[in-house]
Amino acid sequence: MPARYNERRGSDHPIDSGNQWIPVERFSMNSCRPLVCGLIVALALLTGARDAGAQTESRFSLDLGVGIDVGVNGNVNSGAIGTLQGQAAAILPNPYSDVYGTGINLRVGTGYWLNDQSELRAVLTFQSADADLVRLGDLGQSALYAQYSDYQSTSLDLGYRRYVKMPRRDVSLYGEGTLGIGFIDSLNVLLAAPQSNLVFDNTDFYDQTAAFTWGLNAGVLFRLNERLDLNAQFGLRHVSGLSDVDSLEGTDLEDINNDSGRLTVPIVVGLRFRFK
Repeated sequence: MPARYNERRGSDHPIDSGNQWIPVERFSMNSCRPLVCGLIVALALLTGARDAGAQTESRFSLDLGVGIDVGVNGNVNSGAIGTLQGQAAAILPNPYSDVYGTGINLRVGTGYWLNDQSELRAVLTFQSADADLVRLGDLGQSALYAQYSDYQSTSLDLGYRRYVKMPRRDVSLYGEGTLGIGFIDSLNVLLAAPQSNLVFDNTDFYDQTAAFTWGLNAGVLFRLNERLDLNAQFGLRHVSGLSDVDSLEGTDLEDINNDSGRLTVPIVVGLRFRFK
């Protein structure tokens, strides 16, 4: 049983650009993020109003956390054999973990207690991961390298959390399930074949995407004081595929970007504040 309820009642034919270097463009999610952030602000205002007028302990809580996503499966691009710039091309699959590593995500969330052991959850997650230079495959007699743009996303997840009764009042175990939507920035890629003296840009590899997400998590809360808990959590999280752009038509490489869903193990630590 959570400690707060034990002691207190409440809680995109490639672009022929020759040998010219074209900068990778970056796109921001101008239309999506304000809407999501607006929902969070509205919820915060609602919480404040409830705190101001309530005579008993609030059922709301606030969570802040930082974490990483350890890749389990999922590729930024799949493997294929075809032609590119008039030369034979062999493309190798590149997992998200090889291109982007674990990345960093920042989380802010709120909870509403239904009873002593049940809680409704809403979590806003900002994720950023820098891309490494990777070998994409071979082009003619040259190795082919790819530099993807950075991975940026904002997601909103809603879920239900269930706590397990524990003998110790300062430790609470829980499990939860979440469903949500993630807004992912477009991904571009700069290609280079050094031995062929080719550098060309295939922009719009993936368009800006609204992806479906689901998660299963388990964690533990360590009570620090009457209003503050330390949270540690891990789980499984799936993000559906990105919106591919058909920029490779007629090359037999069209399918390298049409299966981009990913499964990760998120590991998060943070603090939980209980409103009084």
